[in-house]
Amino acid sequence: MALNYSCRTTEHQFARRSFLGGMLTGATAVVGGLGAFTAPQAYAKLNRDQKRIVVFNMHGGLSQLESWDPKPGTDTGGPTRAIATSVPGIHIADTMPHTAKQMHNLCLVRSVNTKNGDHGKGRYMMLTGRAQTPAADYPEIGAVAAKTLNPPQSSLPGHIRITPGGSGGRGNDSAYLGPKYASISLDGGKPPLNTTLPKAVTAAGDEQRNQFRQFANTGFLERRRTAMTDAFTYSYEQAEQLMKQRDIFDITKESEKDAARYGSHDFGRHCLLARRLLENNISFVQVSHSNYDTHNENFNFHLEQLEEFDSPFATFVGDLADRGMLESTLIVVLSEFGRTPRINDRYGRDHWGNAWSVALGGCGVTNGAAFGATNENGTKVVDGEIDHRHLFHTYLSAVGVDPTGTFDIGGRDMLKADPEGHAIKEILV
Repeated sequence: MALNYSCRTTEHQFARRSFLGGMLTGATAVVGGLGAFTAPQAYAKLNRDQKRIVVFNMHGGLSQLESWDPKPGTDTGGPTRAIATSVPGIHIADTMPHTAKQMHNLCLVRSVNTKNGDHGKGRYMMLTGRAQTPAADYPEIGAVAAKTLNPPQSSLPGHIRITPGGSGGRGNDSAYLGPKYASISLDGGKPPLNTTLPKAVTAAGDEQRNQFRQFANTGFLERRRTAMTDAFTYSYEQAEQLMKQRDIFDITKESEKDAARYGSHDFGRHCLLARRLLENNISFVQVSHSNYDTHNENFNFHLEQLEEFDSPFATFVGDLADRGMLESTLIVVLSEFGRTPRINDRYGRDHWGNAWSVALGGCGVTNGAAFGATNENGTKVVDGEIDHRHLFHTYLSAVGVDPTGTFDIGGRDMLKADPEGHAIKEILV
């Protein structure tokens, strides 16, 4: 199929991430502190080459017809109109005028068919790249990204979920990769809870406690070291380092001008926090926006929801481009499914997984492009049909991770992505 984009030159080259040698070669290497095995020169290069992923999860089922694939003037189009973007020939819905100006930094995929209309199953498929089954559980893209992209010596978590009410707790989304790669949930602009010392504990006292702990752990691990004790020690020391770097999660450190540009509502603060985390080398950030489950008053709801989404998201994309971060950051805007082309008797659209869209941008993909197509009124895919498996392969490929590779889980090889899928080569650079 032909790929619709404005310039056929390659904008981004893969910069394969360098790995540090000489990792953890004894019990004391773990318990001595995370900073004990940091090689400064290699770490600096790693920061330059490190790839990152940010996912905007449009909970409830974003309507493709009110966002990335409008069909004005048809029996399914409703009142939504199409507007020109910064890329000649590519139009999106008039609900996102600011995002339209960033189209040269984005890549649309308009041919998704997951054959699914269930919220839970759809969410699972889109975040894991697998169909949900009682026989096995699979890690979400955030856990896979944290495992494959986060520098081994990093003292910060590699998997952050920003959502209203997030308090710093761990999620249950890493499956067999283990809790080390599970998400930490945050609300907009606040450091995780329990990252300050109790008033009764002084910094000097805390240092003495940790010195004694390290001494005791060293003696214990010389005789009884296991993968479980290593994981416990790593988690403890990561938490200790997190306390020292809690300002990374505090958006009051950003300028008042930037806070105003992003907006004072939750989603604006969440986008600003996402930018701050990515700038501080967090490998994966997921930002939530909801609720798009518009069985009633679909058009009014999308006008309101996308008005809140549009400006902060466009500001975020523009900032990453201006700061030179798009070359190393993959942007994904997804949902669990789309909405029905048919408009119901409550002026709503129902669940629809047969012909809908996602948006990508930045690292590893051809920006300023639109891949795939639906028919005139959006009822079926007519070109470039793909599903959740292909998207998952594409995300990993875009950031330089081989999706056909495996994880060694207790001596058993576990595939990183569904072997039935493959990357969308037409949009990769």
